[in-house]
Amino acid sequence: MRHLMRPLDFTVEELEQLFDLANDIERSPGKYAHACDGKILATCFYEPSTRTRLSFESAMTRLGGQVMGFADAASSSAAKGESVSDTIRIISCYADICAMRHPKEGAPMVAAEKSGIPVINAGDGGHHHPTQTLTDLLTIRSLKGRLGDFTIGLCGDLKFGRTVHSLINALVRYAGIRFVFISPEELRVPDYITDMLKEKGIPYREVIRLENVMPELDLLYMTRVQKERFFNEEDYVRLKDFYILNPDRMTLAKKDMLVLHPLPRVNEISVEVDDDPRAVYFKQAQYGVYVRMALILTLLEITVD
Repeated sequence: MRHLMRPLDFTVEELEQLFDLANDIERSPGKYAHACDGKILATCFYEPSTRTRLSFESAMTRLGGQVMGFADAASSSAAKGESVSDTIRIISCYADICAMRHPKEGAPMVAAEKSGIPVINAGDGGHHHPTQTLTDLLTIRSLKGRLGDFTIGLCGDLKFGRTVHSLINALVRYAGIRFVFISPEELRVPDYITDMLKEKGIPYREVIRLENVMPELDLLYMTRVQKERFFNEEDYVRLKDFYILNPDRMTLAKKDMLVLHPLPRVNEISVEVDDDPRAVYFKQAQYGVYVRMALILTLLEITVD
């Protein structure tokens, strides 16, 4: 039995197989429509989510399986004080696989240690969000035709953004990656990440102004400033509108640059950008369904001829 706690749990070769499967699902969805007949996915979300939870539910439903679970801790026995360990032991009696989101770092790992079924980390605090990273990698590979040999700018909340941290750690395994970190000083990428990049000899720059680096980017990964990660309202209000991607800034970019965003968006990308063919964040959400379908099949060891 295997779990997914972080993107590095899969080798580069295993990721290629996963992405090949996801692309085959995209091309031939009918072939997989009954692959999970009789299987049940439990979605245990101790923290609110729309995209991730519904993406998992869509993935399992499209595979012919069923879904059960809860959408916030208040509607689960956690409200009565039940531990994650006890919850997953019970869930293991009811379901075949579990996707868990939790505000505390490491909670899905605790669950995996006690679980009788595969557990997928669907986000744990500011730590990891591996299925979003798989989504990001699949999107890049599918639309750029490669993973590697590009310059990627990561913009916004690079301090608290778990999607950013997971994506950086996943991309360093590919050749020719160059990072540009775009953030205010208060939200710069943590030192442990820049220390890791220095140790591996991977080039990176830290800048404040997005306009200064737009022309050199092959990919721009926008993130929102996350209100829920701030300890006081004043700091959030001061920084929430620090970056807004608009059509004027898009004129500075390459003709084939892609704009990604893990969503939800607040106002860091103006709605006018949505019509730009380089804005692929809604396609990215669709790829999230395909990669989660592939992941469910892989962890349940289900093959489709």
